[in-house]
Amino acid sequence: MPEAEPTLRSAYRAFNIRDLDAALELMHPEVDWPDAWEGGRVVGRDAVRDYWTRQFAAISSGAEPESFTSEPDGAITVDVHQIVRDSATDELISDSRVRHRYRLEGGLILRMDVLGAPKVH
Repeated sequence: MPEAEPTLRSAYRAFNIRDLDAALELMHPEVDWPDAWEGGRVVGRDAVRDYWTRQFAAISSGAEPESFTSEPDGAITVDVHQIVRDSATDELISDSRVRHRYRLEGGLILRMDVLGAPKVH
């Protein structure tokens, strides 16, 4: 995981400031990404860019990674504090904690899955 955490932190930072080019550079060209807003999945950097562009027109979300866990199968699970607001009104839609699971290949994000809320210890 040593190389994964800085990559993922950089991706969250780029996402949060809406630097899509920087975020997408950290992704594999054939990245498989969840469309957590509309449903389904998108594949490839251009598809992720299109998805995020549509998403940001309607909602403004921020995701702050809180912890990183290496999984036995090589995946990385990130506990995330996520805040979602309406883009037009800035009204709070949700303030929650979720888990994201990543697979990297060659130092790039190959796949991301949304797992839901972290376990309470």
